[in-house]
Amino acid sequence: MVRPASGRSPRILTIIGSGETAPTLARVHRALIERLGPPPVPAVLIDTPYGFQENADDISGRAVDYFRESVGHPIGIASFRSSEVDQLARATAVARIREARYVFSGPGSPSYALRHWQGTEIPRLLADKLARGGAVTFASAAALTLGVVTVPVYEIYKVGEPPHWLPGLDLLAGATGLRAAVVPHYDNAEGGNHDTRFCYLGERRLEAMERQLPADTFILGVDGHTALVLDLGAGTASVLGLGGVTVRAGGRSVVFPAGTSVPIEALRDAAADQARGTADQAREAAGPGRSSATDSPGSLLEALPPPPVASGPSDTLADAVDRLERAFEAGLAGGDVRAAVGAVLELDRTIIEWSRDTGPTTDFDHARAVLRALIVRLGELAAVGRRDPRQAIAPFVDALIELRLAARAAHDWQTSDEIRRRLVAAGIEVHDTPEGTTWDLAAGLVAGPVTGSGS
Repeated sequence: MVRPASGRSPRILTIIGSGETAPTLARVHRALIERLGPPPVPAVLIDTPYGFQENADDISGRAVDYFRESVGHPIGIASFRSSEVDQLARATAVARIREARYVFSGPGSPSYALRHWQGTEIPRLLADKLARGGAVTFASAAALTLGVVTVPVYEIYKVGEPPHWLPGLDLLAGATGLRAAVVPHYDNAEGGNHDTRFCYLGERRLEAMERQLPADTFILGVDGHTALVLDLGAGTASVLGLGGVTVRAGGRSVVFPAGTSVPIEALRDAAADQARGTADQAREAAGPGRSSATDSPGSLLEALPPPPVASGPSDTLADAVDRLERAFEAGLAGGDVRAAVGAVLELDRTIIEWSRDTGPTTDFDHARAVLRALIVRLGELAAVGRRDPRQAIAPFVDALIELRLAARAAHDWQTSDEIRRRLVAAGIEVHDTPEGTTWDLAAGLVAGPVTGSGS
């Protein structure tokens, strides 16, 4: 394994709640990879969690595109879709994971991943990565497997099995000493009229499962579009992204919001305090949301570049849609069609970036609906703009021509000349011929004269 110039690679375990391939977290991936030494930094995606899906190739392809275009770093595939793959495919996947300094895995089914990882070299390789040097970033389904026990999401939420746990890989405890059940998608709200928080469990089922937890085990919840970065060398836990990290024990919770950086022990202490029912002690242990660890040279918060000014760190897809729709409306209201078109193009680019997230949401559907509506608005504007301008002004010009002809018939040359002068000043050319009076737009803007109604 190639090491950074310092000779010692950082040891980092990152848990992402969801949105692992969304624009929100691209800078987190980038900062993690940059900490692993000068390029090239070998990075691989383990595809096991979604290996059973018919669109597995598409999911892998979107992830590869995301890392290349949004993160700015290539990622390879350590393809291990089943423990029944042939020996060559298995050996190839193992070799790629062993050589990688950045290992990533994400969506799919945690129970499927566990079934095909357990009894193979993969758990040992991951544990070795965290012990000797490297970064493991697990999100969504893969994140569920990290704890002492695992939520079988599909079986409970989709199939209707009674709430229960499966044995997890227990990599979190091995790396940090935290005995926890990792629950991503913690703030999930996709259910609309029913509770889908806590990775689709809802409060009722989570309460039942909490009573089944092994002794001294707590729930570690990670919100969507949020990363908990555990720097094992520095001993710090940093919360990055849009949401927070929740420590829950005995039915009580304490939240570490985005921007928090505390010692890893603070998470364990918070769990112990919650189990004892002392929420005040938990708040004291966590402090006001930050600690001196934020100033540590090893803190990832320092490695992160400032977020783009255009969107900001809290610019969710819904925020971006609202912002760009307002920019579109402002462009039209101010007569700045280029600004309106620019807002539409920016919205299209934003939707493409967010579409790389393998978990579509109602926000994504809303964004596409807004994009279509804005395109229709531009189409309507273009239809009006392409109309012959003479059609719009003809009734008014013809009326003035009629008045001028009437003035000429009455030998009111002063009024006739004044009407002609006003028309010319407005960009209307008036032509008196033996066949009648015609008019046209000045400067040849539109070809073809229009014959007035007078004679």
